[in-house]
Amino acid sequence: MAARTGRKLERQFAFWDASALVPLCVGQSTTPRATSLFRKYEAVIWWATPLEIASALARLVRMKHLNPQDWAKCRNLAIDLTDSCFVIQPSDALRSQAIQMVEAYDLRAADALQLSAALEWCEGAPRANVFLTADQRLRDAATLRGFEALLV
Repeated sequence: MAARTGRKLERQFAFWDASALVPLCVGQSTTPRATSLFRKYEAVIWWATPLEIASALARLVRMKHLNPQDWAKCRNLAIDLTDSCFVIQPSDALRSQAIQMVEAYDLRAADALQLSAALEWCEGAPRANVFLTADQRLRDAATLRGFEALLV
């Protein structure tokens, strides 16, 4: 009904791990799914997510999966994308929680920070909140914390 009246449909918010956003910047096998999810969910990201995406794109260039010209286009897409997101800022409390995450789950430091940022976003009440990632270990940890965790 909202579409017929000309009003823009509101998207639900979800926390997007960097691995879920990369396919929106560069064509990958998961790009169609990521695009579909992006139409549905507004992005909430961690403060360092732009760095993680830049790292992933640079790695694709080094591996010769992306040429320098395409890298420039993908990088601009990433900047535009992350500039439009709601960003969770770093804090001492978030860092402390991330330390607990690496002790409790099989997570790398960056993934623990992502999950801690997601928990801060939902004020520690993850139930009924969506967490999107392309990383199975991070999905498992997010599910154990109570998120509706989906793989891209």
